[in-house]
Amino acid sequence: MTQPVLLAIDTATNCSSVAITRGDSLCGEVIASLSLSSGITHSRRLLTSIEWLMAEVGMDWQGLTGIAVSLGPGSFTGLRIGMATAKGLATAAGLPLYGVSSLDVLASRCVTDKLICVALDARKKEVYTALYRRVGGEIQRLGDYQVLAPESLVAMIDEPVLFVGDGVRVYSDRLSLSALAGAEIAPAILHTISATALGFCAADCAIRGEMLDTAAAVPLYVRASDAELNLGIKVTPRPIPC
Repeated sequence: MTQPVLLAIDTATNCSSVAITRGDSLCGEVIASLSLSSGITHSRRLLTSIEWLMAEVGMDWQGLTGIAVSLGPGSFTGLRIGMATAKGLATAAGLPLYGVSSLDVLASRCVTDKLICVALDARKKEVYTALYRRVGGEIQRLGDYQVLAPESLVAMIDEPVLFVGDGVRVYSDRLSLSALAGAEIAPAILHTISATALGFCAADCAIRGEMLDTAAAVPLYVRASDAELNLGIKVTPRPIPC
């Protein structure tokens, strides 16, 4: 099978990340990547970043085999911008669209025998979280994506664990990791979602033939928006292809 060549787009947090990757999580390579973290909004920099990246490496749309997008959870506005951009590009270029949870992407970079706990800042004094374990070299998620208070997350864990995600820094005073035997914090470089890691995870989806319905694809919010909460609407976790 031809190695997937993907344009990966992540806008789940304040850091905007785009990359062009070739190959999967086992033997992939980064063709080019760009990450920007500043006060500039995703809507102002995303398309410019994509155009610049592709021009720098001489990549045209015919050279790609698909578009990958971070599904979330994360910033509601950022996720909508990333999804709309990815869907528009995939439709215009006639390319398949692949989606991976931002929590899955963060977990994919962790190499440990310990339980892996991803904690992404969800604002409102909560974290988006999921638990993972590496089995036979592959990352397996152990339950649903959740949004929890940091204290509730720590109370769920009773074994050695590796924490990763920006929620670890934001809520360091509330996670009380010193009270957990065998608790460890991943290196700082792993706490930010990487479009390169997203590209490799999405390539695994491509190899399995698991693509999104481009027209119907929506972000994975996990938590209801303020407007939905005011109306009493709850968000039900939904399965995703990858």
